[in-house]
Amino acid sequence: MKRFKEYDIRQSYLLPPSPQEWLPADHVAYFIDNVVDQFDLTEVFAGYEGTKGQPPYHPEMMVRVWLYGYCVGIRSSRKLERALYEDVGFRMLSGNQQPDHWTLSEFRRRHLGALKGLFVQTVKLAQQAGLVKLGQVAIDGTKLKANASKHKAMSYAQMEKEERRLREQIARYFEEVETTDRSEDERCGSKRGDELPDHLKTEAQRLEVIRNAMAQLEEEARQKAEAEQEKRREKANRDGRDYRPRNDPQDAVPSPKAQCNFTDSDSRIMKNADNAFIQGYNGQIAVDVDSQIIVAAQLSNQAADGPHLVGMVEQLEEVTGQRPQEVLADAGYFSKDNVTALQGRRMSVLIPPQRIRHRQWRESSVSPPASPPSEDASVSEWMRYQLKLPENQERYCMRQQSVEPVFGQIKQARGLRQFLVRGLEKVSALWQLECAVHNVLKLYRAGVILESTG
Repeated sequence: MKRFKEYDIRQSYLLPPSPQEWLPADHVAYFIDNVVDQFDLTEVFAGYEGTKGQPPYHPEMMVRVWLYGYCVGIRSSRKLERALYEDVGFRMLSGNQQPDHWTLSEFRRRHLGALKGLFVQTVKLAQQAGLVKLGQVAIDGTKLKANASKHKAMSYAQMEKEERRLREQIARYFEEVETTDRSEDERCGSKRGDELPDHLKTEAQRLEVIRNAMAQLEEEARQKAEAEQEKRREKANRDGRDYRPRNDPQDAVPSPKAQCNFTDSDSRIMKNADNAFIQGYNGQIAVDVDSQIIVAAQLSNQAADGPHLVGMVEQLEEVTGQRPQEVLADAGYFSKDNVTALQGRRMSVLIPPQRIRHRQWRESSVSPPASPPSEDASVSEWMRYQLKLPENQERYCMRQQSVEPVFGQIKQARGLRQFLVRGLEKVSALWQLECAVHNVLKLYRAGVILESTG
C-alpha cells in the first residue's frame, strides 16, 4: 500500500510556530506590514488623545488589517471580522487579535479622512522608488454604483407634481374636519382634532423629504448660475468688454429633468461604459503610463469627464511636485478650453476631438495626413492632424494600455462595483483609499524593498 505523509489534525505543537512563518516569504501580507511602517499615522493617533476607558486596538494593526482587506477585495466589516478568524494573512497582520465588525467599521468611519490621506503617501513612496516618471500621464474616468437604487430618484418636475398632490391630499383632510365639527368630540375624543391620521402621517413625511430635495436642486441651480456668470465676467474682462449680467443667479430654477435620489442625495443617474443607466458617481484617475501608479484621484457626481481634466492635472502637480510632459485622454475630455489650458502649462496634449475605437489603431485605419492645417485652423483640426501622425498614434495608444487596465484591476480583480457608504464626502474618501491600495500593490509587484521598523 502507498505510504503517505503523516497527517493528524489534532496533533498539538510542542513549540508554537512564529506568525512570520505562516506564509511564503514573498506574500503580500508581509509587504503590507512593511508599508504601514512607512506611513505617517500622526492624524490617526491624534484621534485617541484624551480618550478614556479600555485601551483600544492599536491603530497600526487596524490600518494593516483594512489595507490588506482592500487588497483582497474585502470591504465589508462583517466579512473582515470573519477573515480575522479564518485567513492566515489577516491573523498574522492582526497579531491573532479579532476586533468585532462594529469596532472595525467604527475605526474606518472615525478615521476616514486620515485613511484618505494615505493616497498621497503612496505616491510619495512610488516617487522615492523611481516609479513615477511623468513622461506620459493618462487620465480617464469610470462610473461606479452608489449605495442607492436609481428607482429611488425623482426629477424636479415629478417632485413639483408630487408636492402638489400631497399638499392637496392633506388639505382635503382638513377641509373634511371643518365640515364635521358636530361629530368632532365623538370622533377625536380628547385630541385637538387637527392631528393627521396615521395614514397621512407618512404622506406628510414624504412631503417634507420632497421639499428638502427640491430645495437642494434649487440651491445647486443657483450655484451653477453663479459659476457661469463668473465665467462670463472673466471672459469679458479678458476681452476688454463691459460685462452686463443677463439674469440674476438667485432667480435660477432647476431643469425639469434635474434629479435627486432620496437614498443618497449626492449620487446621480449616469450612463456607464455598457450604455446602461446607474445611480452612481464618476471616479477619475491620472496614471503614470510607465508604471500604472495612480498620481491623482478624484470622485464627483458630475457625469461628464471634460470638466475634471484641468483639476486632475492641478492635483497631480500638487501631489508630485512635478509637471507631466504629455497628457493623454479620450474624446470625453476634449474641448478648446481644456487643450489650451494644458498647453499653456507647457504640456503636450493628445485628446481626440471625436471618439476613436480601439480597433482603428489595431487596423491602422487612421490614414496619415496629407499636409498640416493652416495657421488659423481650429483646435479640433490641429488635434486631428496631430493624431494622424504615426509617432503620435503610437504614443496615444499607450493610454488604453495604462489607465484602462487600472480600472480593470480595481473593479474586476478587487471587486469594486458599488460603494457601501453614502454621501459624496465619504465616497470620495473611500475612492482615494482604493487608489492608495492600488499603488501599494504596484509597489509590491515592482519588487520595491521597504525597511521594516518592527
